Amino acid sequence: MLELRNINKTFNKGTPNAKQALCDLSLHLAPGDFVSIIGSNGAGKSTVFNAIGGSFLLDSGSIRLDGRDITFQPEYQRARQIGRLFQDPLRGTAPNMTIEENLALVYLRANKQRSIFGITNKERTFFQEKLSELGLGLENRLKSKVGLLSGGQRQALTLMMATMVTPKLLLLDEHTAALDPATAEKVLELTDKIVKNDNITTMMITHNISSALEMGNRTIMMNNGTVILDISGKEREQMTVPQLLELFHQKSHTVLDDDRMLLV
Repeated sequence: MLELRNINKTFNKGTPNAKQALCDLSLHLAPGDFVSIIGSNGAGKSTVFNAIGGSFLLDSGSIRLDGRDITFQPEYQRARQIGRLFQDPLRGTAPNMTIEENLALVYLRANKQRSIFGITNKERTFFQEKLSELGLGLENRLKSKVGLLSGGQRQALTLMMATMVTPKLLLLDEHTAALDPATAEKVLELTDKIVKNDNITTMMITHNISSALEMGNRTIMMNNGTVILDISGKEREQMTVPQLLELFHQKSHTVLDDDRMLLV
Protein backbone atom coordinates (compact mmCIF):
# COMPACT_ATOMS: atom_id res chain seq x y z
CA MET A 1 0.00 0.00 0.00
CA LEU A 2 2.68 2.51 1.05
CA GLU A 3 6.37 2.21 0.30
CA LEU A 4 9.03 4.69 1.34
CA ARG A 5 12.32 3.74 -0.24
CA ASN A 6 15.57 5.30 0.99
CA ILE A 7 14.09 8.78 1.41
CA ASN A 8 16.35 11.66 2.41
CA LYS A 9 15.71 15.30 3.22
CA THR A 10 18.09 18.01 4.45
CA PHE A 11 16.75 21.47 5.20
CA ASN A 12 18.91 24.59 4.67
CA LYS A 13 21.37 22.49 2.70
CA GLY A 14 24.73 24.14 2.15
CA THR A 15 24.36 26.53 5.09
CA PRO A 16 25.62 26.44 8.71
CA ASN A 17 22.00 25.66 9.69
CA ALA A 18 21.78 22.51 7.56
CA LYS A 19 19.69 19.82 9.25
CA GLN A 20 19.24 16.30 7.94
CA ALA A 21 15.64 15.54 8.90
CA LEU A 22 15.26 12.22 7.06
CA CYS A 23 18.17 9.82 6.67
CA ASP A 24 17.86 6.96 4.18
CA LEU A 25 14.49 5.99 5.66
CA SER A 26 12.68 2.97 4.23
CA LEU A 27 9.28 1.69 5.32
CA HIS A 28 6.56 -0.54 3.90
CA LEU A 29 2.90 -0.64 4.95
CA ALA A 30 0.59 -3.40 3.80
CA PRO A 31 -3.11 -2.63 3.13
CA GLY A 32 -4.92 -2.20 6.45
CA ASP A 33 -1.77 -1.69 8.53
CA PHE A 34 -2.20 0.68 11.50
CA VAL A 35 1.25 1.88 12.53
CA SER A 36 1.87 3.90 15.71
CA ILE A 37 5.02 6.05 15.59
CA ILE A 38 6.96 7.29 18.60
CA GLY A 39 10.26 9.10 19.11
CA SER A 40 11.81 12.14 20.73
CA ASN A 41 11.17 15.67 19.46
CA GLY A 42 13.17 16.20 16.29
CA ALA A 43 13.24 12.48 15.44
CA GLY A 44 11.62 13.16 12.06
CA LYS A 45 8.09 11.92 12.73
CA SER A 46 6.14 14.89 11.37
CA THR A 47 8.72 15.33 8.62
CA VAL A 48 7.86 11.86 7.33
CA PHE A 49 4.20 12.86 7.22
CA ASN A 50 5.08 16.08 5.39
CA ALA A 51 7.11 14.07 2.88
CA ILE A 52 4.23 11.66 2.29
CA GLY A 53 1.72 14.51 2.05
CA GLY A 54 3.86 16.44 -0.44
CA SER A 55 4.74 19.49 1.66
CA PHE A 56 8.22 19.40 0.10
CA LEU A 57 10.18 17.39 -2.44
CA LEU A 58 12.70 14.80 -1.29
CA ASP A 59 16.41 15.14 -1.90
CA SER A 60 16.44 11.48 -2.92
CA GLY A 61 14.40 8.32 -2.59
CA SER A 62 10.86 7.49 -3.65
CA ILE A 63 7.30 7.25 -2.32
CA ARG A 64 4.72 4.85 -3.74
CA LEU A 65 1.08 4.74 -2.69
CA ASP A 66 -1.16 1.89 -3.78
CA GLY A 67 1.37 0.93 -6.45
CA ARG A 68 1.67 4.44 -7.88
CA ASP A 69 4.78 6.61 -7.67
CA ILE A 70 3.76 9.89 -6.01
CA THR A 71 7.28 11.16 -5.30
CA PHE A 72 6.80 14.25 -7.47
CA GLN A 73 3.03 14.54 -7.26
CA PRO A 74 1.76 17.96 -6.06
CA GLU A 75 0.39 18.21 -2.54
CA TYR A 76 -3.17 19.06 -3.66
CA GLN A 77 -3.33 15.89 -5.75
CA ARG A 78 -2.09 13.71 -2.89
CA ALA A 79 -4.74 15.24 -0.60
CA ARG A 80 -7.42 13.53 -2.69
CA GLN A 81 -6.23 10.14 -1.51
CA ILE A 82 -4.53 10.95 1.81
CA GLY A 83 -6.47 12.06 4.88
CA ARG A 84 -4.61 13.93 7.62
CA LEU A 85 -5.30 15.23 11.13
CA PHE A 86 -3.05 17.59 13.03
CA GLN A 87 -2.41 18.26 16.71
CA ASP A 88 -4.25 21.58 16.55
CA PRO A 89 -8.04 21.02 16.44
CA LEU A 90 -8.37 24.35 14.61
CA ARG A 91 -6.66 22.96 11.52
CA GLY A 92 -8.60 21.05 8.90
CA THR A 93 -11.91 22.91 9.18
CA ALA A 94 -13.28 26.33 8.23
CA PRO A 95 -14.47 27.95 11.51
CA ASN A 96 -16.81 30.51 9.93
CA MET A 97 -18.66 27.89 7.91
CA THR A 98 -21.33 25.55 9.25
CA ILE A 99 -20.83 21.87 9.93
CA GLU A 100 -22.77 20.88 6.82
CA GLU A 101 -20.84 23.38 4.66
CA ASN A 102 -17.54 21.91 5.85
CA LEU A 103 -18.78 18.41 5.08
CA ALA A 104 -20.04 19.51 1.67
CA LEU A 105 -16.59 20.83 0.75
CA VAL A 106 -15.04 17.45 1.46
CA TYR A 107 -17.81 15.64 -0.37
CA LEU A 108 -17.52 17.96 -3.36
CA ARG A 109 -13.79 17.33 -3.63
CA ALA A 110 -14.31 13.57 -3.67
CA ASN A 111 -17.52 13.48 -5.72
CA LYS A 112 -17.10 15.51 -8.86
CA GLN A 113 -20.60 14.58 -10.05
CA ARG A 114 -22.42 16.47 -7.27
CA SER A 115 -23.83 19.96 -7.81
CA ILE A 116 -21.88 22.92 -6.50
CA PHE A 117 -25.14 24.79 -5.93
CA GLY A 118 -26.39 24.06 -2.44
CA ILE A 119 -26.69 20.89 -0.39
CA THR A 120 -29.33 18.36 -1.35
CA ASN A 121 -31.64 16.69 1.16
CA LYS A 122 -30.06 13.35 0.29
CA GLU A 123 -26.60 14.70 1.11
CA ARG A 124 -27.87 16.31 4.32
CA THR A 125 -29.31 12.96 5.43
CA PHE A 126 -26.00 11.27 4.59
CA PHE A 127 -24.11 13.85 6.68
CA GLN A 128 -26.46 13.30 9.62
CA GLU A 129 -25.98 9.53 9.42
CA LYS A 130 -22.21 9.87 9.43
CA LEU A 131 -22.23 12.42 12.27
CA SER A 132 -24.48 10.22 14.40
CA GLU A 133 -21.72 7.60 14.41
CA LEU A 134 -19.58 10.02 16.45
CA GLY A 135 -22.08 9.97 19.32
CA LEU A 136 -21.65 13.69 20.01
CA GLY A 137 -25.02 14.99 18.88
CA LEU A 138 -23.49 16.90 15.96
CA GLU A 139 -26.07 15.43 13.58
CA ASN A 140 -28.55 17.86 15.15
CA ARG A 141 -26.25 20.86 14.70
CA LEU A 142 -25.67 20.94 10.96
CA LYS A 143 -26.30 24.71 10.84
CA SER A 144 -23.87 25.48 13.70
CA LYS A 145 -20.61 27.27 12.90
CA VAL A 146 -17.64 24.95 13.36
CA GLY A 147 -15.83 27.67 15.30
CA LEU A 148 -18.37 27.26 18.10
CA LEU A 149 -17.50 23.61 18.71
CA SER A 150 -15.24 22.42 21.51
CA GLY A 151 -11.76 21.15 20.68
CA GLY A 152 -12.85 17.54 21.03
CA GLN A 153 -15.96 18.01 18.89
CA ARG A 154 -13.93 19.77 16.24
CA GLN A 155 -11.25 17.09 16.16
CA ALA A 156 -13.89 14.37 15.93
CA LEU A 157 -15.50 16.26 13.06
CA THR A 158 -12.14 16.61 11.32
CA LEU A 159 -11.59 12.87 11.74
CA MET A 160 -14.95 12.20 10.11
CA MET A 161 -14.19 14.64 7.29
CA ALA A 162 -10.85 12.93 6.63
CA THR A 163 -12.51 9.50 6.40
CA MET A 164 -16.02 10.28 5.08
CA VAL A 165 -14.77 9.23 1.66
CA THR A 166 -12.37 6.42 2.58
CA PRO A 167 -8.79 7.58 1.94
CA LYS A 168 -6.05 5.26 0.74
CA LEU A 169 -3.94 6.46 3.67
CA LEU A 170 -4.76 8.25 6.93
CA LEU A 171 -2.09 10.30 8.72
CA LEU A 172 -2.74 11.19 12.38
CA ASP A 173 -0.18 13.71 13.60
CA GLU A 174 -0.60 13.70 17.41
CA HIS A 175 -4.30 14.37 16.82
CA THR A 176 -5.23 14.01 20.51
CA ALA A 177 -2.28 15.86 22.08
CA ALA A 178 -4.15 19.16 22.55
CA LEU A 179 -7.21 17.54 24.14
CA ASP A 180 -7.95 16.81 27.78
CA PRO A 181 -7.47 13.15 28.79
CA ALA A 182 -11.17 12.19 28.71
CA THR A 183 -11.76 13.83 25.33
CA ALA A 184 -8.53 12.37 23.95
CA GLU A 185 -9.68 8.90 24.96
CA LYS A 186 -13.02 9.45 23.19
CA VAL A 187 -11.32 10.60 19.99
CA LEU A 188 -8.95 7.60 20.11
CA GLU A 189 -11.94 5.27 20.48
CA LEU A 190 -13.58 6.90 17.46
CA THR A 191 -10.32 6.63 15.54
CA ASP A 192 -9.99 2.92 16.30
CA LYS A 193 -13.63 2.28 15.34
CA ILE A 194 -13.48 4.16 12.02
CA VAL A 195 -10.12 2.69 10.98
CA LYS A 196 -11.26 -0.86 11.74
CA ASN A 197 -14.67 -0.49 10.11
CA ASP A 198 -13.23 0.84 6.86
CA ASN A 199 -9.90 -1.06 7.04
CA ILE A 200 -7.98 2.17 6.46
CA THR A 201 -4.21 2.01 6.18
CA THR A 202 -3.12 4.38 8.96
CA MET A 203 -0.04 6.00 10.49
CA MET A 204 -0.37 7.68 13.90
CA ILE A 205 2.24 9.79 15.67
CA THR A 206 1.82 9.74 19.43
CA HIS A 207 3.73 10.68 22.58
CA ASN A 208 1.76 8.17 24.62
CA ILE A 209 3.81 4.98 24.68
CA SER A 210 0.91 2.95 26.06
CA SER A 211 -1.27 4.04 23.14
CA ALA A 212 1.56 3.24 20.75
CA LEU A 213 1.55 -0.35 22.01
CA GLU A 214 -2.23 -0.70 22.11
CA MET A 215 -3.44 1.07 18.97
CA GLY A 216 -3.04 -0.64 15.62
CA ASN A 217 -0.90 -3.64 14.74
CA ARG A 218 2.62 -2.18 14.55
CA THR A 219 4.77 0.18 16.59
CA ILE A 220 7.64 2.09 15.03
CA MET A 221 10.27 4.11 16.86
CA MET A 222 12.22 6.84 15.09
CA ASN A 223 15.48 8.59 15.93
CA ASN A 224 17.63 11.00 13.90
CA GLY A 225 15.41 10.81 10.84
CA THR A 226 15.19 7.06 10.44
CA VAL A 227 13.36 4.02 11.80
CA ILE A 228 15.32 2.25 14.54
CA LEU A 229 12.63 -0.16 15.72
CA ASP A 230 9.63 -1.82 14.06
CA ILE A 231 7.71 -4.37 16.12
CA SER A 232 4.48 -6.28 15.57
CA GLY A 233 2.82 -9.59 16.36
CA LYS A 234 3.56 -11.42 19.61
CA GLU A 235 6.68 -9.35 20.27
CA ARG A 236 4.51 -6.24 20.37
CA GLU A 237 1.72 -7.89 22.35
CA GLN A 238 4.16 -8.88 25.09
CA MET A 239 6.08 -5.59 25.07
CA THR A 240 5.85 -3.33 28.14
CA VAL A 241 6.59 0.39 28.33
CA PRO A 242 9.84 -0.12 30.32
CA GLN A 243 10.98 -2.75 27.81
CA LEU A 244 10.30 -0.41 24.91
CA LEU A 245 12.26 2.38 26.59
CA GLU A 246 15.16 -0.02 27.11
CA LEU A 247 15.01 -1.03 23.45
CA PHE A 248 15.20 2.62 22.46
CA HIS A 249 18.33 2.98 24.58
CA GLN A 250 19.89 -0.09 23.00
CA LYS A 251 19.10 0.94 19.43
CA SER A 252 19.91 4.64 19.70
CA HIS A 253 22.59 4.57 22.42
CA THR A 254 20.78 7.49 24.05
CA VAL A 255 18.15 7.90 26.75
CA LEU A 256 14.69 9.02 25.71
CA ASP A 257 14.47 12.60 26.97
CA ASP A 258 10.90 13.51 26.02
CA ASP A 259 9.12 14.26 29.31
CA ARG A 260 5.65 13.80 27.80
CA MET A 261 6.54 10.25 26.82
CA LEU A 262 8.24 9.36 30.08
CA LEU A 263 5.23 10.46 32.14
CA VAL A 264 2.70 8.15 30.46
